[in-house]
Amino acid sequence: HVVRKFLGLISSHNIPVYLIDPLILGLVDKDIEKIKTSPGGPSLECKYFCAPRDFTTFALLDKTWKHEVGLFRTAEKMGFQWLKIINKDPRLDGMEDLSGIEIPLHYIFKLASHAIHLVVFYERSGNYLWHGPLRLKQHMDRKFVPFRKLHFGRYPGAYEKPELLLISIDDLKVQIPKNPSSFLEEMSHSRFLECRYREARAFFQLYPDDASLDAVEFRKKAKSLLHLAALTLNNLGVKFWLSSGTCLGWYRQCSVIPHSKDVDLGVFIRDYKADIIPAFQKAGLPLKHKFGKVEDSLELSFQGEDDVKLDIFFFYEEDDYIWNGGTQAKSGKKFKYLFPKFTLCWTEFVELKVHVPCETLQYVEANYGPDWKVPVKTWDWKSSPSNAQYNGVWPINEWEDVIQIY
Repeated sequence: HVVRKFLGLISSHNIPVYLIDPLILGLVDKDIEKIKTSPGGPSLECKYFCAPRDFTTFALLDKTWKHEVGLFRTAEKMGFQWLKIINKDPRLDGMEDLSGIEIPLHYIFKLASHAIHLVVFYERSGNYLWHGPLRLKQHMDRKFVPFRKLHFGRYPGAYEKPELLLISIDDLKVQIPKNPSSFLEEMSHSRFLECRYREARAFFQLYPDDASLDAVEFRKKAKSLLHLAALTLNNLGVKFWLSSGTCLGWYRQCSVIPHSKDVDLGVFIRDYKADIIPAFQKAGLPLKHKFGKVEDSLELSFQGEDDVKLDIFFFYEEDDYIWNGGTQAKSGKKFKYLFPKFTLCWTEFVELKVHVPCETLQYVEANYGPDWKVPVKTWDWKSSPSNAQYNGVWPINEWEDVIQIY
């Protein structure tokens, strides 16, 4: 009854919303083929919208509607109580003079004992959709609905733009993501971390940004290399994240470190695919070196434009830690870099939606020690990282296979 009234309300104001309620989408997904082919005639039972729950969740794309006072007046006439949750627009946070502008992030419409949670999605410059967290201001009624049970809002989230499908269920026409199961999968890994703009500004006050021509050029090349690498790995379905110096640059200064000279990515070895090397070569990035092997210490390096290279480190999971390997070409010595276990979150970096370790501080500290905030110009990959361990030597009869330099 409440959902029907809500859909009536928003259609009378021409506001296009789509259903993102995980419980209902899960039920719909089981019957999706049947639903697609069934004529939208009256159904005898209420199967989907009558599943017991406190909320029904819908999504609204910010740019598809004007913030109308009329909508809330009509809602009140229909008996709805409503709540609007606003917060700072992070898209402006990087710009000093504009930060602080607030935007609507969530709306809640309550009627009787049911509530509609309307999540507002915004387009961001990495060409993806983002929703903000649900933070109640001091004066707000914390008992308005059971906020803790909301599916969206504990954290910000990032999503691909969904293709929508119009379906008819329980006598109601509603738009849903065309592929409900992949939306639900995306939802379970959607957590988004904003870049730390305030800390980055403080960093640049201590260590003024390198604005030399070389630094500007390197950042430009690193950005286009990262975009090309992301495109290549995404097309293969290989999950990756910003690692080493690239991750440090994002976390410490929201930017590429200009003296780093390369782009670093991490990939779990379980996601390794044999076509990674040919795919990068096809994208115009020749293989520079290949160290290790799939079962031990694999790392790949590709040559980008001029002297900018792309390093891909493969990570191995043990019971209580994660590690990646390193190989010294001339001696065959092996090294091991240990990290505490971590999960992956989305962020935006150089106009790209990309993964970083959610537990970024622990990750960065493992790699760069407690003084990671202080820039270091000279870095030795064998001895500088605080998590480097000697890991033996490759047997000479394997060198041809495990030390390949092009």
